[in-house]
Amino acid sequence: MVRLAGGRFRMGSDEQPDEGPVHEREVGAFAIDAHPVTNEQFAAFVEATGYVTVAERALDPTDFPGADPADLVPGGLVFTPTAGPVDLRDWRQWWRWVPGANWRVPFGPDGGVDAVSERLRHPVVQVSYADASAYASWAGKRLPTEAEAEFAARGDLDGARFAWGDDEFPRDAEHPRGRLMVNRWQGSFPYLNTGAAGFVGTSPVGTFPPNGYGLSDVTGNVWEWTTDFYAPRHLVPGETPVDAGARGNLLAETSAEPGSRIPRRVLKGGSHLCSPDYCLRYRPAARSPQAEDTATTHIGFRCAADT
Repeated sequence: MVRLAGGRFRMGSDEQPDEGPVHEREVGAFAIDAHPVTNEQFAAFVEATGYVTVAERALDPTDFPGADPADLVPGGLVFTPTAGPVDLRDWRQWWRWVPGANWRVPFGPDGGVDAVSERLRHPVVQVSYADASAYASWAGKRLPTEAEAEFAARGDLDGARFAWGDDEFPRDAEHPRGRLMVNRWQGSFPYLNTGAAGFVGTSPVGTFPPNGYGLSDVTGNVWEWTTDFYAPRHLVPGETPVDAGARGNLLAETSAEPGSRIPRRVLKGGSHLCSPDYCLRYRPAARSPQAEDTATTHIGFRCAADT
């Protein structure tokens, strides 16, 4: 883990409504994993504890009123490229529920990828908030808060747009035309990924340059769980935070199932599916809501710890 002294920083941005308002935030000293938890690390946890992830369990029908019982089988959400350009306002066009998809076989039993034998150094995916929390507890750690995740991702570049500065493609003698600094979508989302960076999907942790704190994949590759409940804007110092047991107020309903009261947590960092023409959330200030029981092919996590 990397120990950070903490301090004050400008949190948020004006790029998206839920990223504001920009405000001063202070975090105490803490430690954070140098990279997202890998399949290898998660496999060791499962081997030691016998833990069964949420995606490997049948869904609770009380959480999904009116759902077809045939759809309440173990599985996860899998990104599936479309055949061509589509309306980017409807994410259901490129996400599908795949029975049997879980952290071992993130694209499903017939998806062609075995995470344990083929992708040990890739970030573990198809993990819910509960799964990430269980791993962190086993490891003697915890999940980071949203403020800690953003502080760490900024790498001492307070107010910069990206984790490495304001220029998306920084130039140097070795990269006179600019360097790609993050694993993000290459091409036209969601139907054409050229794989120009060498990857279509997740990449081994540490493939791209670390930030100023020596942390890898703080943006891009996989979204990462934080402990914060999602609100449509930042709660600035002095405001009353959302109670940990709340299911209303600033908590929005899960977008996956209208009517469900499953709370949503804040994801940070963006993923390999973010692109300039759609998501553009491979930035420290970016945030996204996610129902805490959901597992997908683009969500992982890293751990933090008190110091």
